[in-house]
Amino acid sequence: MLALVISSDSATGLRIAELAEPQAASNEALVSVHATSLNRGELRLLTIRPNGWIPGQDIVGIVERAAADGSGPAAGTRVAALVDQAGWAERVAVPTDRLAVLPDDVSFASAATLPVAGTTALRTLRHGGDLAGQQVLI
Repeated sequence: MLALVISSDSATGLRIAELAEPQAASNEALVSVHATSLNRGELRLLTIRPNGWIPGQDIVGIVERAAADGSGPAAGTRVAALVDQAGWAERVAVPTDRLAVLPDDVSFASAATLPVAGTTALRTLRHGGDLAGQQVLI
């Protein structure tokens, strides 16, 4: 499996590496990553994590293998997820409580912005007080 990993030897600080397939725990689905997005937190992590670490928090894709414990979506389901790491890989093991099913009419590219940026916007709206009649830029 290919992944983008931190590499202090590279001019960009990243390199593509061939890695072993992720081993999913019983409550994790194996997701084939179709799109990801970049956020500020990931950029910061690039400067403090060790060589070989796989960045990536916002992912969307298709469940390749459902969780062994029966939780979460079935294989073949389109999903979005927020993971702690390893989203910049071809596949990632994701706890099923971090997966959201994507409707067919939502593109992978659009959905890739939902996990961090989308939940940040939602949290801001929930904690922003009474916004009725106000204009909000998101």
